[in-house]
Amino acid sequence: MASGKRILIADDDPDIADLLETYFRKGGYEVTVVVNGKDALQRAENSKFDLVLLDVMMPYIDGYHVASEITSKFGANAPKILIVTSRDVASERGMALLSGASDAVQKPFTLEELDAKVKALLE
Repeated sequence: MASGKRILIADDDPDIADLLETYFRKGGYEVTVVVNGKDALQRAENSKFDLVLLDVMMPYIDGYHVASEITSKFGANAPKILIVTSRDVASERGMALLSGASDAVQKPFTLEELDAKVKALLE
């Protein structure tokens, strides 16, 4: 159930960020959007999120570094992290998991595919 669940979306592509923000807000989630890794790390450290959707290629700090910092700082209390990448997920999944992410999804994705992964992670 989405009610009360908080998602941090970090993506430097404004079209994708806007699409995800609109989709997840309509699904009942509280959504915060940032456009670079530095802001993603700062928000994740200062607010409690249930899930962080992280683009890999972002200005200042890449998504893998952000994921690693979040999981190092919060340990077992870290939010779930879903890496979103335009790179091949089959070859990136290992890096995503090593960084502390729970899963990865490849762009382009369908909203249904992403929603299913988000729901699975938040159960």
